[in-house]
Amino acid sequence: MSADPLTPAVSDRICKHMNDDHAAAVLAFARHYGGLSGAQNARMLTVAPEAMRIEVDGAAVEVPFDHTLCDSEDAHRTLVSMLRSLPGNP
Repeated sequence: MSADPLTPAVSDRICKHMNDDHAAAVLAFARHYGGLSGAQNARMLTVAPEAMRIEVDGAAVEVPFDHTLCDSEDAHRTLVSMLRSLPGNP
C-alpha cells in the first residue's frame, strides 16, 4: 500500500479515524503535548505537515510535530511514536 500526500481529504480521513477509534489518544495528545493536563474533551481537527490541530474543551490547540511530515504513512508512524512516548505507554 503506497502512502498518500497529506491533502485535506487525507487529513479528514486521519482525523475521523483518530476521533472514532482513538479518542483517548487524542485526549492524551492534548494533555501532554498541548500542555493542558486538565483537558476533558479533545477532537482532532486537522493533520498538516508541521502540526496537528486539536479542539480541546472548545478551543483550538496546535501541537507541532518534531519534523515535517511527508505523507500519510509518515503521519501514522509519527502519531504512533508520539503516543508510545507518553508516560505509561509501552
